[in-house]
Formats: sequence, structure tokens, C-alpha cells
Amino acid sequence: MNRPILTVFFAVVVFAFMTGVSSAADKISIGVDDFKNETSAGWWHGGVGHDLAGMLSNELSSTGKFKVVERKKLDSVIKEQDLGASGRIGKKAAKIGKITGADYLVMATVTSYEENVSERGGGFSLGGVSIGASKDDAYMAVDLRVVDTTTGEVEFSRTIEGKAGGFGLDLGLSKGGFSGALGGKEKTPAGKAIRAAIVEITDYLSCVMVDKDSCEKEYQAKEDKRRKKTKDSLKLDE
Repeated sequence: MNRPILTVFFAVVVFAFMTGVSSAADKISIGVDDFKNETSAGWWHGGVGHDLAGMLSNELSSTGKFKVVERKKLDSVIKEQDLGASGRIGKKAAKIGKITGADYLVMATVTSYEENVSERGGGFSLGGVSIGASKDDAYMAVDLRVVDTTTGEVEFSRTIEGKAGGFGLDLGLSKGGFSGALGGKEKTPAGKAIRAAIVEITDYLSCVMVDKDSCEKEYQAKEDKRRKKTKDSLKLDE
């Protein structure tokens, strides 16, 4: 290989390397706090909030658009901040909002969960296992806030709704699926609604924080429709 060709080859390699480094450095660094719950959903117990945060972290990471702070690192920092806020340590306590390595912190609260299961076509139940044709519907709403860890200000907020439904012959049980406290819930109405909400949150954050294109108008249209539907459901005295 002669010198001019070598020069061009190394120039291409250096450019590709520098572009990759720049691209990685330009990614938004984000952390996900444990989900909170304000509903009476029967599936919420133990470490579900932690598991949901892990699921969202994985989804955000898989987009390739974010640099997601490792859960263990985020957990230890938040614990340190909680201790500092308690007043039990001195002036060097970590300040709330200063999440090491994260530009933003995602905070989510499950504010609504509804589930309706109706049996059709000669179904019956044996030992708690339903057998027959059934229609499973579930709905979940999550209030989402994205906080700037430097200023402590809420940069983005939105109510995300996840809806799931299905019709078919099944045993009312699932094998495998979600891990941790949500183990076995993947094929249930709750599991489907959870997955729908997680994916919707991921798509929304990708849109408003990274893509910033026509998708923003689509999400604003969704929000306007949601608010109108909520408003119309309230009958005011005239």
C-alpha cells in the first residue's frame, strides 16, 4: 500500500473514531428513579417500583439514544442524598438533584390502574385457574417528570397511558415473563399494560429529548386529546 493510500486510510479511521467518541459524548445521560404507586393494584408489592425502573432503563438504553446511568450507581447516590436530607450528617451532604453522572432524572408515579376480566363462551374456573374464552382489558396511567439534575427544575412532564386488551382461549396463567417482583405477569392484563406504558414512555422521551422533530406535534396532539377526554368525562353543573 503506497503512502497516499495509507494517508487516506488512516484519515478515515481517525475520523470514524472521533465521530464515534463525539457521538457517545453527545448522548444525554439519564437516570431512572424507582416508580411510585398511588393505586390499589393487586400486582404492586415488594420491589415492583425498582423492577419498573429497571425495565424503563433497559428500554431507554436499547434505543441507543441515551447514556443510562447504572442502576446500582444511581441507587447508592439517591440513598446518600436521602441521608443528607434527613439532617443526620454534616454540611458535605449530597444535595437533592445532584445525581452523579446523570444530566436528567426520570421520576414516575403510577396514578391509575383499572382491570376488567369478563368470561365468555362457556368458560369455567377450577382451583383459581380460569379456562375458556375471555376478554382481558387493562388500563394504566403514569405521571412522568424529567428533572434537570443541575437546576432541580422539571424539564418535561406528561401523563402516559398504557392500554392493553386481548381475546382468545387461554389458561389464565403464564410461564416465564417479567423477572423480580413482577415475575409471571408478562402475559396478564397488568403485564401488557405495564409493557405498553414503558414503551410509550421510552418513545415520548426519545421524541422530546433527542429527536425533536415532527413527533413532538404528534405527542402534543395526543396530550390535547387526553386532556379533552378527561375534561369531557366530568359533568359540571350549569
